[in-house]
Amino acid sequence: MLSINIPKHTTPDQYELGEVPALAVEHPTDILIKVHAASINPIDVKKASGATKMVLKDSFPYKIGYDCAGTVQDTGTQVTRFKVGDEVFARLPECQRGSWSEIARSTEDFVALKPKGISMEDAASIPLASMTALQALRGYEGDLEGKTVFIPAALGGTGMFACQLAKKYFKAGKVITTVSTSKVPKVKGLLGEGIVDEIIDYRKSDPMTVIPPKSVDFIFDTMGSAMEYLSLVRQGGAIVTVSILTSGDVLQNSSVMRRSPDKRDKTIVPFHIRVCLNVMDRIRRARASRYGVKYSSIFLEPNATDLESIRQWVEAGKLKTIVGTTAHFKDLQAVRDACQAVFDGKGSIGKSVIVF
Repeated sequence: MLSINIPKHTTPDQYELGEVPALAVEHPTDILIKVHAASINPIDVKKASGATKMVLKDSFPYKIGYDCAGTVQDTGTQVTRFKVGDEVFARLPECQRGSWSEIARSTEDFVALKPKGISMEDAASIPLASMTALQALRGYEGDLEGKTVFIPAALGGTGMFACQLAKKYFKAGKVITTVSTSKVPKVKGLLGEGIVDEIIDYRKSDPMTVIPPKSVDFIFDTMGSAMEYLSLVRQGGAIVTVSILTSGDVLQNSSVMRRSPDKRDKTIVPFHIRVCLNVMDRIRRARASRYGVKYSSIFLEPNATDLESIRQWVEAGKLKTIVGTTAHFKDLQAVRDACQAVFDGKGSIGKSVIVF
C-alpha cells in the first residue's frame, strides 16, 4: 500500500511517498480503515523529526500520522461496535501510527463513528486536537462555569476546539484569546458569536499588560508560555500545558510509550531521562505553587469514549472544526509544504488535512 513515510528521522522536505507492507487483520480486535482523509498535527511532524528519539526507538520506514477518517474495510472477530462500510474517525495509538497511508489499523478503543453531516476532511481534522482540548480543560479541579479562561491561539488547531468547549460545554463565564492582527476580525465568524469574549492582538499588545494580574482562573497553554503567565492566575487557579515536556512519570504512564494495544506493554523511559524530566517538572510546579496555582503538563490519552462525546457535540452543532489547508495524498510537494508550515508553527487558520 502507499504511505507517506521516512527512512530516518527528518524534516518535511524529505518525506517520501512509497510502498510499504500492506496491513491486514492480525488480531481479533483489529479494525482496518480505508483512509479518505488524514490531518497534520504538530506532534506528527515533530516526532518524525526525532523529537522523542531519546525515549522511543522508532522502526523504519516510519509511517506518519495519527488522525484519520474513512470507511471500515475489515474487522477482527471480536470487533462488535463497527462493521465493514461504516464511516469512522480515529486518533490512532502510537503503536499503530500511520494514518497518512491508504489503509490504517486500529482497535475499537480509538475509533468512533464519523459525525453525520460533515465531510471526511472535516472529520479527520477533529480527533487529536479536540480530545487534547477536552482533556486539558478537565485539568481544572472544580467547576469552570462562570470562570475566566485564557486560551491563546483561538484559530489554531487545538485552540479553536478549546475555546468552543470552554464556553459551550464547560460554560466558562469569560474566554480570552490571542490571534494575530489579520485574524482578529475572523474569530467570531469562524467560531461563532459568544464563544470568545476578549480577543487580544498579540502583535500589538502583550497579554501580560492587557490581562489584569490574578484575574484568570484557568489557562490552557498551547504555546509553551505557561510560566510567563503565572502572575495572571488567581490563587487556587490552574495552568495546563501541552507544549512543555511532562514529568518523566507522566511520560512513562502515557499512551506514547505503548508498544502494542496492550496497555501493559510499554517501553521504559531511560532512568536518567525520567529523573531529569521529573526534576524539571517539580521546579515548574514549585514556581506555580508560590503563586497558589496548580501547574500540570499532559499528554493526550486517546480513547473512544471521548471521541464519541465529541461526535455527539459535532452532530448537535455545539462543536465545529476549521480546515484551512488541504493537500492531496499523491501531491507530495503539496504535502511537504503543508507539513513544513505546521513544523514551523506558521500561523495558518485551523487544521491542515491530507485528502485521498
